[in-house]
Amino acid sequence: MYAVMDFETTGLNPGWKHRIAEIGIVLVNQHGRVEHEWCSLVNPQRDLGAQHVHGIRAADVRRAPVFGDLACHVAELLAGRVLVAHNLPFDAMFLQHEYTLLGVDVPVGPDLGLCTMRLAPRYLRVTSRSLRDCCLAAGVRLEGWHSALMDARAAAGLLARYLSLAADPPPWIALCSVAAGLRWPYLPRQAVTPVVRSTGHNANEHFLARLADRLPRVSQPPEADTYLAVLDQAMIDRHISESEADELVSLAAEFGLDRATVTDLHHAYLRALARTALSDGIVSHDERDDLESVARLLGLGVDAVDTALTVAASDAAGDSEMARVGSFRLRPDDVVVLTGEMTEPREVLEDRGRAAGLQVGKGVTKKTRVLVAADPDSLSGKARKARDYGVPIVTEAAFDRLLAELRTQNEQTAEPA
Repeated sequence: MYAVMDFETTGLNPGWKHRIAEIGIVLVNQHGRVEHEWCSLVNPQRDLGAQHVHGIRAADVRRAPVFGDLACHVAELLAGRVLVAHNLPFDAMFLQHEYTLLGVDVPVGPDLGLCTMRLAPRYLRVTSRSLRDCCLAAGVRLEGWHSALMDARAAAGLLARYLSLAADPPPWIALCSVAAGLRWPYLPRQAVTPVVRSTGHNANEHFLARLADRLPRVSQPPEADTYLAVLDQAMIDRHISESEADELVSLAAEFGLDRATVTDLHHAYLRALARTALSDGIVSHDERDDLESVARLLGLGVDAVDTALTVAASDAAGDSEMARVGSFRLRPDDVVVLTGEMTEPREVLEDRGRAAGLQVGKGVTKKTRVLVAADPDSLSGKARKARDYGVPIVTEAAFDRLLAELRTQNEQTAEPA
């Protein structure tokens, strides 16, 4: 009878190239009882916009199907039912846009469904029409704020409340007959698996766990330098994104490096950083914290730091091929580019970069020194180009650290001899 839907989107207007990033659908019968639920993330093929609002990680979305692969299944779920949403015009606008991009028209619109927000004044005593306030007034439990499935469940709860208060049949019974007769386009079915937000253990699984445990051991793998170079670039922001983890796992597989060999390389990398920290004879609290952070990221545990410092102290020269580990610095006139919706206004960050002597570019080129991303796994066009060109992608916090280092360098250079 009813299909209650909710979408999380990259922005507020599809006319500005915003897309659906998550779909939640709850099928409800004529009495308001839930018959079926379905949810999937959607790869919007662009950056995710206000991630602090919807909480969707690019690391999850990058493995999700695009809307075109889900379009047939979504149409089958919605066909013949009255479409329901909290703020139906918004959801209908995005749904229509996604199908338009596929070259098909679907019978979707504000006049062809029910809006639980617009119905609220008729059945609830509320001054605000937000989903949260309507649920509170109706006694409907709301969990997972700004999750497509959770919001669809909440809207389904409101619909059930309205049905219990409405006459039998409800005043929109004619709409039910219209919906049953609407024709949805035929779309080829795609064999795809829905992808949901990662939770629990699998979300925190270290990428080392994805490496082969048993391969012929190579005492000094000739490809170690390449692996370490990619690792060093990934570690600039002291964060290994899912994209970077995938690249490291792929490299290890390509070079025939098993888990034990990669772990040895990680220990060597940590020792090189420890050697740098010991170069002035003192390991500060900040340097110690940094080494422990690196050890955790590399799956070594903080106890490996003491071992690395001990070995580094007895071998100050170290391996020549590890001499440049951790040496990435921004330099005056370097070109930096920003992508995504930052915690601070982008203009503020750009001005901060210019004040430090950097150039701020609008698009990524081979001359770009670093791309600053709200989410290092960003799917934006800038992020795709950066990966193609081998340009490091760093977090906003890492950019602040790199700027602080650059300012210190500038001050030291400006000091009179």
